[in-house]
Amino acid sequence: MIDVTHISKSYGSTCAVQDISFRVARGEVVGFLGPNGAGKSTTIRMLTCFIPADTGSASIDGYDVHTDSIEVRRRIGYLPENNPLYMDMGVLEYLRFCAGMR
Repeated sequence: MIDVTHISKSYGSTCAVQDISFRVARGEVVGFLGPNGAGKSTTIRMLTCFIPADTGSASIDGYDVHTDSIEVRRRIGYLPENNPLYMDMGVLEYLRFCAGMR
């Protein structure tokens, strides 16, 4: 389960994410949609422990993304939009390559 409660993130005077809350149940499939600059990537980066939220809290499978980041990372997979995909590898081959690095 993903549980997000009132998280916000700013970069200087620019607010990237402001006070969002949502819950995703185990097994539920959701889409995370919005226009450019809406804060989708920033939110995902907070949930995947790449950047800290300024306020609020978030947990994955009961583990806090701030205090239990190692346990969170063990339970998620994240392939960013600008991935370092090698052009001569197929998608499945690339995913196996990444999984083998663990």
